[in-house]
Amino acid sequence: MDSHYVIGLDYGTDSVRAVLIDTGSGEEISTEVFHYPRWTEGRYCEPASNQFRQHPLDYLEGLKHTITSAISKGPPGCAERVAAISIDTTGSTPIAIDKDGAALSLRPDFANNPNAMFILWKDHTAVAEADEINQVARTWGGIDFTRYVGGVYSSEWFYAKILHILRHDEKVRREAYSWVEHCDWLPAVLCGTTAPQELKRGVCAAGHKALWHESWGGLPSEDFFQSLDPLLTGLRERLFTKTYTADQKAGRLTDEWAAEFGLPSGIPVGIGAFDAHMGAVGGGIKPYSYVRVIGTSTCDMLIAPPHEMGDTVVSGICGQVEGSIIPGMIGMEAGQSAFGDVFAWFRDLLLWPSQMLIEDSGVDRKTAELLVGELQQGLLPSLSKAAEAAPVHDNGVIALDWLNGRRTPDANQALKSAITGLSLGSDAPRIFRALVEATAFGSKAIVERFLAEGIQINEVIAIGGVARKSPFAMKTLANVLNMEIKVARSDQTVALGAAMFAAVVGGVFPDIFTAQEKMACGIEAVYKPSPEHFDHYQLLYEKYKEIGAFVENKLT
Repeated sequence: MDSHYVIGLDYGTDSVRAVLIDTGSGEEISTEVFHYPRWTEGRYCEPASNQFRQHPLDYLEGLKHTITSAISKGPPGCAERVAAISIDTTGSTPIAIDKDGAALSLRPDFANNPNAMFILWKDHTAVAEADEINQVARTWGGIDFTRYVGGVYSSEWFYAKILHILRHDEKVRREAYSWVEHCDWLPAVLCGTTAPQELKRGVCAAGHKALWHESWGGLPSEDFFQSLDPLLTGLRERLFTKTYTADQKAGRLTDEWAAEFGLPSGIPVGIGAFDAHMGAVGGGIKPYSYVRVIGTSTCDMLIAPPHEMGDTVVSGICGQVEGSIIPGMIGMEAGQSAFGDVFAWFRDLLLWPSQMLIEDSGVDRKTAELLVGELQQGLLPSLSKAAEAAPVHDNGVIALDWLNGRRTPDANQALKSAITGLSLGSDAPRIFRALVEATAFGSKAIVERFLAEGIQINEVIAIGGVARKSPFAMKTLANVLNMEIKVARSDQTVALGAAMFAAVVGGVFPDIFTAQEKMACGIEAVYKPSPEHFDHYQLLYEKYKEIGAFVENKLT
């Protein structure tokens, strides 16, 4: 039987990557990465005010570059045998579209307006709006529409961001006919179906971020939106009613895009989903596997059969949605707002004096950038080595991992971090160790919430850049959780998950479990907990919770 190929596209925070996969062998034939140029320059972002926006041109330019490059690296004739394309993205990352379905910032009159761009998942400008949504959901007199998203709506999510923009930008408010998630927009672009009445929405984004649930007929009621703010009047009918799982078609590749890529016109394009959800599939998720996508932040995935979940509703997580990860299964999402970002913050903090000295030394800009880059690459491995070499018990420093707020359990993006127990003996490796332990303690809090709600966890699988590049962080996580951590082999596990969905969308395999079996990347490392450290880490974890409660209750 002739080989079939599929393309998986993974849109991350800093870059997009495409993989070309041979569905017969599961082999990664080629890959290509494209770093967003405008994002790299820091355009449209104001970190001090938690504003993080991305221009759709970054996404479209990355789309063209990665697919054409991945195809060009493949064997002769592979383009004609591509069965389908599927896409995952960050989320919630919505954008305003006009009546014709055009993203506002692709129009000349909005080309440099951050409020008309994609509002990245880590944008926390809508904290006040999220608080209002939570308050109204509990008091408006009708259904609590946050029931299936852990009972807490986050500033990282769809409606909080929409309401914030509508309140703060009159021009966008006038022209925004509807709003769409990044993971729904890109497949529609490829299929030529961006018009609001044609655009298909995935159940992943709809259920976890837009309060869609079948039991109340789809989206929250018009009365709820009007109770929240009259600015939302009429929005519901301009959004969507029906949703689709990621094993279904969003449409077919247009002639124009086919010519751009050198692919056959009309090949299927899958319904989009969030990166963590497709990453969990690429990492080998099955019922009661706890898959952690560990990068700048974490997204944690679990699935369970509906008949085993019953009426259980897990509080304080990012939602439980049937079909959001694997069709026919309840998909549960949790996570931390910062993980790798915590380490990057400390690295940049330590490097600031060196960077200033280099820039003030008179060397040319290119040389300065190279020197700073070398320092950046070397510092975290050196810190990890020094922190790991120190005795486990030789550290009185305890930190909180809330440098970007808390996603779960119980979302609160207004929270700040803290470091306690500092002394004149608290050197950089000891503080770094405390930060690594803090990310592990934040992970343990999520695990404890699932277990307390009756959701079993049979194994822990880690995927993503930090999982593969930081053995020290993974060893610490195994010790704190007192569980084995299995690390998936692939560099592109998330894109692989998208490719698995493409294989089903393209008719190569009948379902996702079969695609996983045929295309699995395997496990490259297993980190086992050290029993002798359990009591110590349990004691530190209790102190972490005490400090966290103090900060949350007294300092916010």
